[in-house]
Amino acid sequence: MYQHVLVAIDGSDHSKRAAHHAMQLVKNHTEAEVTLICAVDYGKSEKESNRGLTSEQIAAATREYLAPFEDVFHQAGISVKSVIVHGAPGPAIVSHANEHPYDLVIIGSRGLNPVQEFVLGSVSHKVAKRVKAPVLVIK
Repeated sequence: MYQHVLVAIDGSDHSKRAAHHAMQLVKNHTEAEVTLICAVDYGKSEKESNRGLTSEQIAAATREYLAPFEDVFHQAGISVKSVIVHGAPGPAIVSHANEHPYDLVIIGSRGLNPVQEFVLGSVSHKVAKRVKAPVLVIK
């Protein structure tokens, strides 16, 4: 089964469902480890910088945000760790995933229609297309 699973977390309901699916996949495998990944794009974080937050404070807030997700996995007896990457979510997640030996990447999808995806882009589509490991997209 899957021993090293990467789960993208962005705060959306879709990413929460992705985390839940990861838990279901590995809950009976004691050797499995889940890595939660959250991408912070400081270039897009103008509202945070306008509030006077430094990049260190944004990173601390992100770690604080990920803590409850980690707690749920710990309570289920699943080994979990968190990683914060910097940059646009799609390329940052792809880069991290391809640099580490993950068996599976799980990511939520907003379910954009083809026109919305073409105009807006889709992080899940970019990840599914460019990551070397299998990718499970959760709708």
